[in-house]
Amino acid sequence: MGRAFEYRKARKLKRWGNMARTFTKIGKEISSCVKESGPDPDSNPRLRVLIQNAKAANMPKENVERAIKKAVSKDYVDFKEMVYEGYGPFGIAILVETQTDNTTRTVASVRSAFNRYGGSLGTTGSLSFMFERKAVFKIKPKEDLDPDELELELIDYGVDELETEDEDIVIYGEPESFARIQKYLEENEFEIVSAEFERFPNETKELTPEQEATINKLIERLEEDEDVSNVYHNMKESLSEEDA
Repeated sequence: MGRAFEYRKARKLKRWGNMARTFTKIGKEISSCVKESGPDPDSNPRLRVLIQNAKAANMPKENVERAIKKAVSKDYVDFKEMVYEGYGPFGIAILVETQTDNTTRTVASVRSAFNRYGGSLGTTGSLSFMFERKAVFKIKPKEDLDPDELELELIDYGVDELETEDEDIVIYGEPESFARIQKYLEENEFEIVSAEFERFPNETKELTPEQEATINKLIERLEEDEDVSNVYHNMKESLSEEDA
């Protein structure tokens, strides 16, 4: 799970950087979080971790402050989180997570992208069973830390897998355990590099390079939409492209 996650995230961040989408996405998440649970990071655990995600993405502090102020403004319109599901060409399942203040606009844009590349938008719940949703934390290891002992300790907190990736540790847990895992890591003074929810396909489908290129064009088209937060699919990706 880990290597595929790291590859997909690296490619996604590369695209966001090229399209200047990273800060928009994180800003929406911060604003929605503040609207729901308040602007004080000390009493809003989710906001604390979103601010850390912003730092990891090199998001300027003033952008974070702007997103918080926007949420407490009386004119603020909250974003709805919507998930759209469909099939791309060659039978590839695709889930599209969005944050939008206009669902009519967003669904029209998503449907247009599917149609343009020979896919079709499905009904809610038609494909979600093909993906497993996980809480994913990336932390800095402490000196003399035994990852196996940490994994055993975290099992009681809803963690089901722990992997070492380069100089970081990646922790995978059940979505409903996100708050408990975060609390444990903070109380034990681990440095949280990032924390988010990810979806992983239960099975992947291998395509030819030409077919894979077509699917990537559809994914890129979807990710160009500012309402789109994440795009997940069950295509087996070519890790040889990782450093491209």
